[in-house]
Amino acid sequence: MAVTVTLEPAGRCRWDEPVRIAVCGLAPGQPVTLRASLRDEKDALFRAHARYCADAHGQLDLERAPALGGSFAGLEPMGLLWALEPEKPFWRFLKRDVQTPFAVELEVLDGHDPDAQRLLGRAVHERDFLAPGVRREPVRAGRVRATLFLPPGPGPFPGIIDIFGVGGALLEYRASLLAGHGFATLALAYCDFEDLPKKFDTIHLDYFEEALCYMLQHTQVKGPGIGLLGISLGADICLSMASFLKNISATVSINGSGFNGNKAIYYKENSIPPLGHDLRRMKVAFSGLLDIVDIRNDIVGGCENPCMIPIEKAQGPILFIVGQDDHNWRSELYAQIASERLQAHGKEKPQIISYPGTGHYIEPPYFPMCPASLHKLLDKPVIWGGEPRAHSKAQVDAWKQILTFFTKHLGACPKL
Repeated sequence: MAVTVTLEPAGRCRWDEPVRIAVCGLAPGQPVTLRASLRDEKDALFRAHARYCADAHGQLDLERAPALGGSFAGLEPMGLLWALEPEKPFWRFLKRDVQTPFAVELEVLDGHDPDAQRLLGRAVHERDFLAPGVRREPVRAGRVRATLFLPPGPGPFPGIIDIFGVGGALLEYRASLLAGHGFATLALAYCDFEDLPKKFDTIHLDYFEEALCYMLQHTQVKGPGIGLLGISLGADICLSMASFLKNISATVSINGSGFNGNKAIYYKENSIPPLGHDLRRMKVAFSGLLDIVDIRNDIVGGCENPCMIPIEKAQGPILFIVGQDDHNWRSELYAQIASERLQAHGKEKPQIISYPGTGHYIEPPYFPMCPASLHKLLDKPVIWGGEPRAHSKAQVDAWKQILTFFTKHLGACPKL
């Protein structure tokens, strides 16, 4: 009997959806090694492998069979995806073109590595970022440089603006996946893209207000308010928008700080001074990489520090998603200070979801964890924190929490 690899669902699926991987046609109890690999748009190779044994019927189902070692161990049905590691050091897993899928090559080899050699079977599993019917519309409106993703159907749909961190450019993968869940989502660039400034020296909220107005005036976007989703510096931009701009109904901060870090924030006559940092506080981790978790200046005055974003002015609720092992900065501490500030100003205690063993880059489900990569401002590799298994589980739960939060506060999404 030929060895076959079966996938459920059998066809292409979204990256944030699980897939069931099974192998049949093996000998009873046969030891095998499963390997997964893919190449990103820059031809960087990512790999993972795990050792298994077939059951008494010569079958192997990753939902029931624990891995015996390799890139991970234990019962991890999606381990071959979240455990992918780059061949190139410090290379972050990103989807740069959401219009094409990632092709994951799955191989079954006889025996356990490093002795596994004979190829028994293979399959190619395509994982994409655009659900059927999702529309992708480049936006060049005034100064705004963005891409709008619209769910299938007539609309209008609840709207979200999605903002990433200091890396710049235009990343669309999170917005495209959100559109698959019924949200009209604007992936917004703010530096190092087309005619936008190469460097992001100051934060002028009028640019982001222009993007907000674009969404509010769009016929496919349901008002009266918009949701904001940001990670790292993008989260702090979202918190600033929620604090100074109108018509924002809900904000999600993924490992934001709630403080103005190194760049002054301006909106009309308002400004927030930067907290600043001291590079002498940088440490060298056991791995030899830089650890920047403590380089920011101390928070004198706690929640009333003048460098803190005045989140008590936000109209809608805020959800803080926190990695307890974030090494970009101390996200858990910052979320606690944000909660203190809101309560000190008579506001309700915000929802804070903290994940142990979780680092800085909390991505959609099944993204491989980025433990370290090149820091754009320092031009050196730094550690971001996290333990792969815990980080992966956090990403799955955080995604569910984000979807639930936006559904509750922006209105139910149409059924897809």
